[in-house]
Amino acid sequence: MTPAASPIASSAAASPAAASPAAAVSSAGSPVAAVGHLTPGLWQRANRHLVRKALAEFSHERLLTPQPLPDGRYAVRADDGTVEYRFAARLRALDHWQIDPGSITRHRGEQELPLDAVDLCLELRSSLGLSDEILPVYLEEISATLAGAADKLSRPQPTAAELARADFQTIEAAMTEGHPGFVANNGRIGFGVDDHHRYAPEAAAPVRLVWLAAHREHATFTCGADLSYSALMRAELGEAQLDRFAGRLTGLGLDPDDYLLLPVHPWQWWNKLSVTFAGELATRRLVCLGEGEDRYRAQQSIRTFFNLDHPSKHYVKTAISVLNMGFMRGLSAAYMEATPAINDWLARLIESDEVLRGTGLTIIREHAAIGYRHRQFEAATDRYSPYRKMLAALWRESPVPALAPGERLATMASLLHVDAAGDGVAAALVERSGLAPEVWLRRYLDAYLTPLLHCFYAYDLAFMPHGENTVLVLDESGAVVRAVFKDIAEEIVVMDPLAVLPPAVQRVRAAVPDELKLLSVFTDVFDCFFRYLSALLDEAGVLDEEAFWRTVAACAADYRDSVPHLAEKFERFDLFAAEFPLSCLNRLQLRDNRQMVDLADPSAALQLVGTLRNPIAP
Repeated sequence: MTPAASPIASSAAASPAAASPAAAVSSAGSPVAAVGHLTPGLWQRANRHLVRKALAEFSHERLLTPQPLPDGRYAVRADDGTVEYRFAARLRALDHWQIDPGSITRHRGEQELPLDAVDLCLELRSSLGLSDEILPVYLEEISATLAGAADKLSRPQPTAAELARADFQTIEAAMTEGHPGFVANNGRIGFGVDDHHRYAPEAAAPVRLVWLAAHREHATFTCGADLSYSALMRAELGEAQLDRFAGRLTGLGLDPDDYLLLPVHPWQWWNKLSVTFAGELATRRLVCLGEGEDRYRAQQSIRTFFNLDHPSKHYVKTAISVLNMGFMRGLSAAYMEATPAINDWLARLIESDEVLRGTGLTIIREHAAIGYRHRQFEAATDRYSPYRKMLAALWRESPVPALAPGERLATMASLLHVDAAGDGVAAALVERSGLAPEVWLRRYLDAYLTPLLHCFYAYDLAFMPHGENTVLVLDESGAVVRAVFKDIAEEIVVMDPLAVLPPAVQRVRAAVPDELKLLSVFTDVFDCFFRYLSALLDEAGVLDEEAFWRTVAACAADYRDSVPHLAEKFERFDLFAAEFPLSCLNRLQLRDNRQMVDLADPSAALQLVGTLRNPIAP
């Protein structure tokens, strides 16, 4: 789901209410049925939602400056002054514009116009800094985001109360928003409408992966210290499937020992590899073995799959050459090589730290990775090229086996989910738990915020801890027990230039100026997650904004007081500073929506615009 936001960084079966994947997939065969969700009513609802988000987030990032009207509402005028948007809003902490979607109107003189998110981008293109090169691609992403929203609106959706007691994959498939900050957050450029029905996480459709045999001269497999290639393949595929794949190779006169097995996203096979890698297939450097037996389901991150038939088996993360939210969602063969070693190192660090163990924090390790190097494309491109990221995969452990009796899993993104009636999952969890709202919130903060703070202050280590990258373990009542972080190797950073790291882990070190280091908390956590959660709980009447931030401050202060040996670090990096720089996500995408940041040097790309008042400073 998510690119860099800062300088750094149960049962598997879905409930019937989550989706009707069989109907969705079958509709892809009919051109008429495939666009059945594109109706005037659903299109209007999707546009109103996205226009609200655009006005709110572009105002938050100070691309727009809403002007107060005499009636208490606000107005935003188009670049040429001929069109005006009017709306009611409440300005909350962190310059969060909470706009009433039903209040938004669009006017040209005396004429009221329909809301249209694409028109909004055209009318405000200068204010948004959209260049002639970026504008059409951005409009395509906006259109695709609207189409995806209309499709989600057409599906039966569980209520917030139902999701507060639902299983892991029902919750995963029910998420409708994507990243809470990015406006064009669901572009998936490359997917056709039939692909949405087959492979989008909200479709909840079972998928079988395509398996290739990759010649060892061109493929590299790496794994954690406690695993081997043969052990992984036996556990994931089983002897019968391995025999079938070996038989395919021997039938072609090839030696199975010369090859490594590699799982591939079906879209990538049909749309990229079968054509772009035609020479590799013709020369038998690659051999297509057919579909695997296990059924998987796409997760929010699109290219990651959860095993439906065997939930305790690994997730499989695959390369897919689809442009989504500022990045082509490929996987670098070069990056994959060090992935298991980085995960092993971090797992050892967490296990050896008393504070982290006390919070219950765990990671789900990326146990193994494989990448294929296409010699001709590598000769023609640099390391940034999407042509180097078309064929790789990794295996990430499942969180299911680590659950204790009575525990269940939920993506942290669900805390920001609002159902069709406007009810939020976070409020429903608080109500279901029977706890006082501050108590429920503090348990969540102890599980999520405290380990992030300790990793920063003790190790100069930062995660990319957005909602899709964090899995919450809940008890039977809906209270948070602990947090599980994932997507480790590509999205952690060690900011200490003197930290002693194993050779294979050196890649995660990044030079970040001291004045930007705390944005790993201020931006990624406060601005990109707590800003929304606070507003939702306040709007629901569960916990007012002041009480929310007071609870956050108490959690941070209690952690600070518990580690007196880190007092000097707290003086250097003041979590209670009066203000901090505003780091703007949409500005990154509006500037370059194909490659927003270099993950090896993410701080270089930051778009900083003024400051925000720190809500925990008082």
